[in-house]
Amino acid sequence: MYLGIDLGTSSMKCLLIGEEQELIKSVSSEEIPLTNLHTGWSEQDPRQWIKALDQCLLKLKKDIKLNQIKSISFSGHMHGATCIDKNNEVLRPCMMWNDTRSHQACKEIMSDSSVLDISGNIAMAGFTAPKVLWLKSNEQKIFDQIHKVLLPKDYLRLYLTGEYFSDLSDASGTYWLDVGHRKWSSVLLEASSMRLDQMPALCEGTEQTGILKKEIAEQYGFDASCKVYGGAGDNAAAAVGLGLYEEGDASLSLGTSGVIFGSTKSFLNNYDDAIHSFCHCLPDTWHLMSVMLSCTSNVNWFINTFDSSINEITEKLSKVLSSKEEINNAPYFLPYLTGERTPINDPHARASFHQMGIDSDRTSLIYALIEGISFGLNDNYQALSKTGIKLENIYAIGGGSKNDSWLKLLASILNRNLSLTDASEAMAAYGAARIAFMGFNNLKPKESLSAPKVIKTIERDPKLSDLLNERFQNWKNFYIKEE
Repeated sequence: MYLGIDLGTSSMKCLLIGEEQELIKSVSSEEIPLTNLHTGWSEQDPRQWIKALDQCLLKLKKDIKLNQIKSISFSGHMHGATCIDKNNEVLRPCMMWNDTRSHQACKEIMSDSSVLDISGNIAMAGFTAPKVLWLKSNEQKIFDQIHKVLLPKDYLRLYLTGEYFSDLSDASGTYWLDVGHRKWSSVLLEASSMRLDQMPALCEGTEQTGILKKEIAEQYGFDASCKVYGGAGDNAAAAVGLGLYEEGDASLSLGTSGVIFGSTKSFLNNYDDAIHSFCHCLPDTWHLMSVMLSCTSNVNWFINTFDSSINEITEKLSKVLSSKEEINNAPYFLPYLTGERTPINDPHARASFHQMGIDSDRTSLIYALIEGISFGLNDNYQALSKTGIKLENIYAIGGGSKNDSWLKLLASILNRNLSLTDASEAMAAYGAARIAFMGFNNLKPKESLSAPKVIKTIERDPKLSDLLNERFQNWKNFYIKEE
């Protein structure tokens, strides 16, 4: 058996697969708490990750003999700055991917324009390097004690193996990696006052990074020779779970954030529109990724604020989609609850309704909500397309992909058919388990990954496409960046 450990923002999943890559068992931890001490701050105590891992392993142990597990790998939320001292003690809570306090540090890092071509990306407040530079200005005593900076899943690796490693897909999101050459960059490190010796060793996702520590193996009943492999950032892991590594195949994830992910054979970029240009977790492969910070979190906000429900949103969205007049008269919604990355890169942007009239009712607001999120994803899609990446097959995944009316709206806005798979929401954990399987058996992607099975195709509506394109052009005019 092979174990995938997925450290999510709100909980941890552990998933086991067998020799045919079949699912054997999946378990989840209790909720992992976040703290938000100030506006724009988002932190998590790494000790909570260890607690969550313990919960999952004890659940697995009830039904599975853990000594049958041959190898382990990871998936995890990216960018988090986990700072440790020489004794491997955590110096402060991890600054998370959605922490935006370091926006001024981004400007300082990019004062040398050469960093753009090395990193392939704009320095964003969510990335790791600006967070650490913020520490230098605001928590100097902490900064001076930093021995290593680890990404969240790589702190789990340290706990399990005692080794310092990071795979190239996750390391791409630090702003310390020369993405094209797949190595740490001295220029980028110096730009945030860091040194090479403070970085973990780099590895491909399928590369071995040690074995379990003796005390960990004994504590849970693992075999002492259980191997641990590099793993991946969450979106790269989900792509492996889906079997996406060939250029032309892409995923559209409708989760808390909205992500369009596409593999490439070479290093491409479009940093003008805040496209993420990262290494894939598979050798000699890269990927491009657009990120919309608030996707289904807009839906959750509406449900909680207006005492709504998924059923109401689905019903009223379907009703409006059947009426050209109702679409034309609907207000507009900007979905920037927590700022935005692609394509505007504005951590201060906020959500808003526009052009509401006396006739605007609950139904029209619900339609505007879903349409606005979809327009944001189309903004992402258009920015991604400017790189020249092939986007031939787009697979819709995530919680939002269960809503056929929303997918019809999206397909019509993107002017592209969308494919549905039988993918579960544990796809990142499944991808991590597949990485453990590939690494242990020394398999290449073409030997172990196949394209996902399409269970349904959502076709675009040409008439709806024309109407929505006109509204999209209007929608684009409502956002104004404050200087």
